[in-house]
Amino acid sequence: MPETAPLWTSSEIEAATGGRLSGDGFEASGVAYNSREIVPGDLFVALKGARDGHDFAVAAFAAGAAGAITDRPVEGGPSVVVADTLQALEALGAAARERSPHVRRGAVTGSVGKTSVTQAIKAGLDLAGPAHASIKSYNNHIGVPLTLARMPRTVERAVFEIGMNAPGEIAPLSRMVRPHAACVTTVGPVHIEAFADGEAGVAAEKASIFEGLAPGGVAVLNGDIGFAAVLDAAARKAGARRVTFGASAGHDARLLDFIPGPDGARVRAELFGEPLDFPLRQSGFHWGLNSLCVLLMLDALGAPPEIGLAALADFEPLAGRGQTAVVQAPGGAFTLIDESYNANPLSMAAGFRSLGARPVGPGARRIVVLSDMLELGDRSRALHEGLAAPIAAAGLDLVHTAGPEMRRLHDILPPERRGLWRETAADLAAEAAELVAPGDIVMVKGSNGSKASLVARALAALGLPSSSDAPRAER
Repeated sequence: MPETAPLWTSSEIEAATGGRLSGDGFEASGVAYNSREIVPGDLFVALKGARDGHDFAVAAFAAGAAGAITDRPVEGGPSVVVADTLQALEALGAAARERSPHVRRGAVTGSVGKTSVTQAIKAGLDLAGPAHASIKSYNNHIGVPLTLARMPRTVERAVFEIGMNAPGEIAPLSRMVRPHAACVTTVGPVHIEAFADGEAGVAAEKASIFEGLAPGGVAVLNGDIGFAAVLDAAARKAGARRVTFGASAGHDARLLDFIPGPDGARVRAELFGEPLDFPLRQSGFHWGLNSLCVLLMLDALGAPPEIGLAALADFEPLAGRGQTAVVQAPGGAFTLIDESYNANPLSMAAGFRSLGARPVGPGARRIVVLSDMLELGDRSRALHEGLAAPIAAAGLDLVHTAGPEMRRLHDILPPERRGLWRETAADLAAEAAELVAPGDIVMVKGSNGSKASLVARALAALGLPSSSDAPRAER
């Protein structure tokens, strides 16, 4: 198939979905379901959710959509008319998978680190040859088939992120991808309010990713967690070849040491018995094990270790997931670590440990700004209060908090460590200048729904404009 071949033709869409063409035939170079994200040449899929995508078909065509998938003829351009547009998107994804049997596919899930690990794997796959991956956190019942439907015919490897909010979601998505390798980064108390048996239910749900493995597939397992046996049993049942990572002896990828530094970290490890010593741009301690998970997944997808090491050496933290910047505030500079995209007890503890390992100058402080962790059910109070122990173990100096659940942590902190508490992250963001002083290192972390990102943005905005941002004098 030549490189210039379209991603989809209208006749191929008809064949994949069982739909019928209304209007002229067309060729599409991309797929989107949000009319605001259409680029010229895209296929627009009119999904029904909180809003009916059909109401935005005219806008999609105006933005340059080549055609659409709809459940009725629409104005503005041609469409393939189907009975159910979500089912049609799923069928299109399956057709993309089936028409490219040469593509080695990977799948990633886990309570922490899914998106970053997926993108790090993609960085390695890119070095190995043409590759494809999920963007953003497209890991649900829409994001997974959309990512499949966007997969070019010419790629050699692909990796997909698979997430869940409730029981029974991961296995169908894994069967849709039919990966040749799948991993579980870790298991922890995330989304536990949806599971009657708490973390045990989360572990079983995460382990169900192996149900979709292609014959002869590889299961990459975190062998150090308390639910390792649950993962192993599911991988065995699926007939997978199992490889493990962890810090204990006997793992295929074993972490020996993680040494954080000002610009990242160094990892000492063994991979299949061979010693490794490599740099990372990530400074979080959890990246010691994450990097080994990445290397095992790349190996299972046919990318050699040297490619994985090169990718990891250049892989920078994603937005809201550890990006670090020096903010040149009027009174003096401070360091901002933006971990505001999401949070749970596991990632909180890892973040505290990483922050505690960072050096500060005389009189400067290590500060955390925390907003509520969500979806923890009846364990929310205990898990929020439980953050006090890892904060103390990390030797952090000051803790600012926002939200009703974080009030529980605020109330049990010792007075010398207790910073501001406000009802919402927006309230705390309004006082950003009071949260930090010159020389400090401040980490912002919280669940996406509790808006920790507002505080991170407000702290970043304390910076003075750079010379390139300054207005130019008129001549």
